[in-house]
Amino acid sequence: QVQLVESGGGLVQPGGSLRLSCAASGFTFSNYWMYWVRQAPGKGLEWVSGINNAGATRYTDSVKGRFTISRDNAKTTVYLQMSSLKPEDTAVYYCNGERRLFGKTYNYWGQGTQVTVSS
Repeated sequence: QVQLVESGGGLVQPGGSLRLSCAASGFTFSNYWMYWVRQAPGKGLEWVSGINNAGATRYTDSVKGRFTISRDNAKTTVYLQMSSLKPEDTAVYYCNGERRLFGKTYNYWGQGTQVTVSS
């Protein structure tokens, strides 16, 4: 059974930091790109960051220099270190794993963790 379980969300003041974790199980973690995707209140999904097995990373422009994605394949966990948080970072953050193989896409999602940036 595939599971992605996020943790680490909460309420933080502007300028503060949080570290999100996503523990994965039920699939071959190292074969998957892992992403963080967020959804702000009343808005659609926004891709935030991604990392592949080799450690190559990508970020959306609004979080570059503030967020750092990492993964531990031995622990099958992906992390998102968020610093200098802004109110506009408030959202539900979802962990997503994706693999494309022979024309088929395998895509798994977690249940999300709430991040609220407010004074």
